[in-house]
Amino acid sequence: MNKQVSGQSLFSRLRFVLVNTSSPGNIGSAARAIKTMGFSELVLVNPRFPDAVKEDEAIAFASGALDVLQNARIVGSVEEALQGCNFAAAVSARLREFSPPVVSPRELAGQLSRDTGLNAALLFGNERFGLPNEVVQKCNALLNIPANPDYSSLNLSQAVQVLAYECRMTELEVQGGPMQTSGNARAPGEVGFHGESASVAEIEGMFAHLEQALVAIDFLNPDNPKKLMPRLKRMFSRARLETEEVNILRGIARQILEPKQAKAGRQEQNEQGEG
Repeated sequence: MNKQVSGQSLFSRLRFVLVNTSSPGNIGSAARAIKTMGFSELVLVNPRFPDAVKEDEAIAFASGALDVLQNARIVGSVEEALQGCNFAAAVSARLREFSPPVVSPRELAGQLSRDTGLNAALLFGNERFGLPNEVVQKCNALLNIPANPDYSSLNLSQAVQVLAYECRMTELEVQGGPMQTSGNARAPGEVGFHGESASVAEIEGMFAHLEQALVAIDFLNPDNPKKLMPRLKRMFSRARLETEEVNILRGIARQILEPKQAKAGRQEQNEQGEG
């Protein structure tokens, strides 16, 4: 998905990303689930079967959604799947200690529908193992479906269906007007947000840059990092960072690193001169 023009509906701004899916049947069922709700973009990250979309089981379970299935992109990494996105949400039944903020499907659907500048992705993990922590930490939110606490196990395609339904219903309400705020009022969480949302890749680059700077000033021990970076990621994920804000933070990191790097270069030259 390329960057969308602000104002497009959620149906053209939301992609569904299946990570390390084992069953071709689940891929076909997911294609069917999103098409019935008006969505079309399906991305597969390292499925168990490289040509999963051509498997007979996938085709059978797609049941009329062959266009979504056949147009699904198969990529080799989550980073590639999120290219062009400036918001990503991990769908998981398991809560994590240092996860992004936890939201319900309905809450997230409202945010995505109201903010037409967001190109978003919903990430679903492997049927057995779910999403690994490192993938969850790349996301802006952790989605938890409020199922029966005594039996909360949902099939992958069922989870896709629930999310697609919530997003569809909210988008239709927003398009129809009932959920829109009156006059010039902004929806909750949107006050003060005027710039372009930073992409997932831009935010990941910022964290890598900050980590280098924190190591340079001995605030972070790379051999014993503990949980500093996950905590920082969690903190920043509560804010909807704009590209300009990411650039400011990277500028701070650069100002920290440049004197350190210059000093290291002079020391190296002195040592070579003495040798």
